[in-house]
This record gives sequence, C-alpha cells and structure tokens, in this order.
Amino acid sequence: MVIHEDPDFEPVETMDLTGGDVALDFVNTASGRDGAGGLKEKLVAYADLVTWAERVGLAPEALGRRLRAAAARDPDGAAAVLERARELREAAFRLFARPGPAEADLERVARGAGEAAARRRLVKDGDGYAFAWPESDRLDQLLWPVALAAAELLTSAHDRQRVKECAAATCTWLFLDQSRNQSRRWCDMKVCGNRAKARRFSERHR
Repeated sequence: MVIHEDPDFEPVETMDLTGGDVALDFVNTASGRDGAGGLKEKLVAYADLVTWAERVGLAPEALGRRLRAAAARDPDGAAAVLERARELREAAFRLFARPGPAEADLERVARGAGEAAARRRLVKDGDGYAFAWPESDRLDQLLWPVALAAAELLTSAHDRQRVKECAAATCTWLFLDQSRNQSRRWCDMKVCGNRAKARRFSERHR
C-alpha cells in the first residue's frame, strides 16, 4: 500500500464525515485511489482507527483508552488489525464503486459481517433493548460494526443505489446521495466542489 504524504492532506482527527453512512465514512479514510500520486492514507497507525471510531460514535472514550493501551502492549497485533481494516475498507470501496468487483471482496465483507453478527448480543437498554458487543480489549472489535454496516448498506436496495463517488477525479470518496433529485456530485461542495469550480474558472480565463 502506497502512503502519499501531502501537506494539505487532512488527518483522521479532522477529516470531514460527509459519507452519510458509517460504512462510507470508513471507506473515506483513504482517497486518491486512482491518482498517479498514490493512495492518500488516513489510517497510518492503529490509533488512527480508534480515533476514527470515536468520532463516528463506534467507540466510547473509555473503550478508546483501553484499545490504545492494548495496542501499546501488542504492537504486532495492532499492526495486523490495521492491515485487516485497510483490506476491509478497500473491499467495501470496490463493492460500492467498481463494476464487477472480485468475489474475494464480497467474501471479505461477508466474513466480517458474519463474525460481527455472531458476537453481537441483545441487551437491555433503558426501557427497551438494543444490540451490543461484549466489552473486551480485543483489538479487532472496531471492525465488527464497520463490516456489518457495509453489509447492511449493500443489501439495502433503496440506499445502495444512492451511493455515489465524488466527481473529483482524484478524490474517490463515497457518499449517500440523499438529495431530492439525486443530483449531488461532490463529497463536499466546500472542498471538491469549490476546487472544481475554481479550476473551470481558471480554464475559461486562461
């Protein structure tokens, strides 16, 4: 995997969460998949995966602290989980964005979703009930809700057809187009949209 260093590249701590779905926000922890400069990677270390999970609500602060401590105790295990996370992310990207994705991509997401479903438990939640995973220090537990979210989005006929790729050639971020007339083109109008407008303006006045 090529990691592209870019001084303007926004780290996972401050990246925009504009995907509209946890699975797509996870896919968007990398960009530039089709660019000559190589992949722009936000998940550089296991701690980045934890930070992202905290930001999207998958890891409460206490769990984040436990996982960072567990990763410090087992750096090799943390590195292996990080690689699995990247592989899951790229498989999900291809399933959502590329025609005719490999069977291996579907199997990777399906395997992760199956493991997540097997470990999930029905628990009391206030006056009702909710699904939850048992508390532990397992470094790979952050992959469970991500894989499950990807599988649920893939199997939703209504939402699956609303998944789009940003129109910017070097972006490759995905988003759920929830606009009324399905006309959204950019992951974020303030970023890729404005850059495209500025580029067109420059070309017209060159």
